[in-house]
Amino acid sequence: MRIPSEGHRIGRTNWLRAAVLGANDGILSTSSLLVGVAAASASSSSLVVAGAAALVAGAFSMGAGEYVSVSSQADLERADLAVEARELKSDPVAEEAELAWIYRRRGLSERTARQVARELMASNALDAHARDELGIAVGGSARPMTAALSSAASFAAGAALPLGLVLLAPAGSLIPFIVGAALACLGFLGAASAIVGGAPVWPAVLRVVLWGALAMGATGLIGHLTGHTAT
Repeated sequence: MRIPSEGHRIGRTNWLRAAVLGANDGILSTSSLLVGVAAASASSSSLVVAGAAALVAGAFSMGAGEYVSVSSQADLERADLAVEARELKSDPVAEEAELAWIYRRRGLSERTARQVARELMASNALDAHARDELGIAVGGSARPMTAALSSAASFAAGAALPLGLVLLAPAGSLIPFIVGAALACLGFLGAASAIVGGAPVWPAVLRVVLWGALAMGATGLIGHLTGHTAT
């Protein structure tokens, strides 16, 4: 019998988080940097160099951070699975009793819990313990390189927007162009992630726009004060 899909969105959590985080960070950090540098009365060529450096450095930083994080998670999962495999080999009776205890805590009767534990142990004991005792999906292990590349690419895509504005915007209106475009894109990202995740749109938009405005305001003020001090 075919079980109909209920349209749950929880499976989108990992890729949605990585994509939104990378793009959001790329837009916000690069825009804030450029606003600060522009407020210090830097030349257009200096802004291009600063923006390009921020894009490259940020993309590598995001990729390296994600790679290390996901690799560490994968190492921990492998170590826990190795421990569980040894315990299953040395004392399968105790492990079956432990699995039955887990199911009793979830609301099954003792008889049913023992029956379920026995059948799952006979089918694939390690999978059962990984899923229900450790909370690890054996078939869905993390991929560090995929996570690193996707985070780096999403950051670079986000950072390319303010960098492109430096090349296209009129010199006298550079800061308003960067701030306006960055806030609009941050709001769009917040709305898109909320829609995909099935969450309310306006709270998501407001929080990301608010933090973006605060960040660019802070770096703009620092750039303005630094520029005047230097002169």
